[in-house]
Amino acid sequence: MPTTPSSRLLLELLYSQAEEFIGLYDLSERRFTQVNPAGVQLLGYASEEALLAGSGRALSVPAWSGADWLGLCEQVRREGRRAVEAQVQRQDGGSFWGRMELTYFEAEGHPSLLLRLSEQNRLQQAERELAHSVRRFEAVFTNATIGIIVCDRPGTIVSANQHAMQLFGYQPQELIGQRIEVLVPRSLSRERHEKLRESFNAQPAVRNMGHNRDLLAQRRDGSEFPVEISLSYFHIDDELYVVSYILDITFKKEAERELIDQRQRVERLNAELEQKVADRTHALMNTLEQLEQRSHELTQALAAEQELGELKSRFVSMASHEFRTPLTAVLTSATLIEKYPGAEQQDKRLKHLQRIRASVNHLNDILEEFLSVGRIEEGKIEARPSSLDLGTLLDETVADVQGMLKAGQRIERQLACPGPVRLDPSLLRKILVNLLSNAIKYSGENAVVRVQADCAGGRLTLLVQDQGVGISREDQEHLFERFFRARNVTNVPGTGLGLYIIAKYLELMDGSIALHSELNQGTTVTITIPYENHSAD
Repeated sequence: MPTTPSSRLLLELLYSQAEEFIGLYDLSERRFTQVNPAGVQLLGYASEEALLAGSGRALSVPAWSGADWLGLCEQVRREGRRAVEAQVQRQDGGSFWGRMELTYFEAEGHPSLLLRLSEQNRLQQAERELAHSVRRFEAVFTNATIGIIVCDRPGTIVSANQHAMQLFGYQPQELIGQRIEVLVPRSLSRERHEKLRESFNAQPAVRNMGHNRDLLAQRRDGSEFPVEISLSYFHIDDELYVVSYILDITFKKEAERELIDQRQRVERLNAELEQKVADRTHALMNTLEQLEQRSHELTQALAAEQELGELKSRFVSMASHEFRTPLTAVLTSATLIEKYPGAEQQDKRLKHLQRIRASVNHLNDILEEFLSVGRIEEGKIEARPSSLDLGTLLDETVADVQGMLKAGQRIERQLACPGPVRLDPSLLRKILVNLLSNAIKYSGENAVVRVQADCAGGRLTLLVQDQGVGISREDQEHLFERFFRARNVTNVPGTGLGLYIIAKYLELMDGSIALHSELNQGTTVTITIPYENHSAD
């Protein structure tokens, strides 16, 4: 730095008369020590003292952090000089784009920076914005995931992005200068394409090519592939340029063909299915009612297939649990019997034989329920009413389930049917046994199971009430579904078929069933069945 009086006077004159911001920044103290009047005015401060007190540590650049400013200072210190552009904030909150020129020097042993800040004029800002816009356009154009090709009015390719080069199998810049017709398949008329291009040039508009028809394009190796092409245009100095946006739809076409094949396959299967149904119901094909019936049967078949999948899952879950327990008991008892060869151990052998017998009976009951469901759904079970005495049937049924009673449990019965009625005794007995078995199974020791039968108005009302664990309201909605079991009894053996079978038996006898239950308070099941003779009324 000049040190003579005249040099210092000259520097002071240049410093004070300069029209842009000039400031001295002390790197040791990390603050401005001096700013010229133009700089004070540029940043909107009333005085140099106010500026140094307000922004003395660094210029206010919203996009920079304090570490960014210190990093820039250190970079200038290493390199000696650096120029950057930034948006600088004034004291009133406004901002402007400026060019900063920073120069490193040492004054009296202090490392310092000379910072010159010039506000950019509108032309410079426009040039900078134009440069940014060009860079954004180039980034979008170059990195677009579709092919973009720009042609002039005669059809010469003047620009093509990287994706377009890859799409058509050309090396970078290899397409530039060639006619757009090189991308038109040889199997098509290139003369016709030229006429279409001339027509577009005459009335340019943003639109899609090949409306309602398939378009093909040709790669450099001569292979063809399906495309979708959109056209747009722009003018530069009255010269027309056409932009083509090209999308390879090979995968889309393959998916469409596969979809068509699948649809045709489904149609063939539907046709075969309809033919089978038509063959079996050909006598009913003459009226609209018969067509509606066939549609209804197909809907039922689909619903049955979906239900079958759900039932299979429930059956596997239930059977794996219900079969394992008795089979394990049989296997364990059979193993233990081998360990009691002596005659004096006969009582132990009998105990395990009884366990085997009970487990086999349990398995037999499970299989009987499965067979009953099968016979019901195949329509092999019919209601066969005959004259029966309800009191006798009730006594026999109660006697049949005595062996299931837990310690202290008892069954109370009440009958108000003085005479015989005509009902199916077999189905009614199975319904009673199932209801009593459930009442006993889900009730604790010393509980009372109540059975009440009333005959009035040609209807038998049978009520079975227990003091068991009860059923939640959510589970009650599904109780009559196959293999469904309430969540609070999953640890109690059962198939989930009992109430389903009861409901089906009642359907055969034109009866109905109602259930009322509260958790931990018991369950009351009421069935109502019409009978033919009214002698009991």
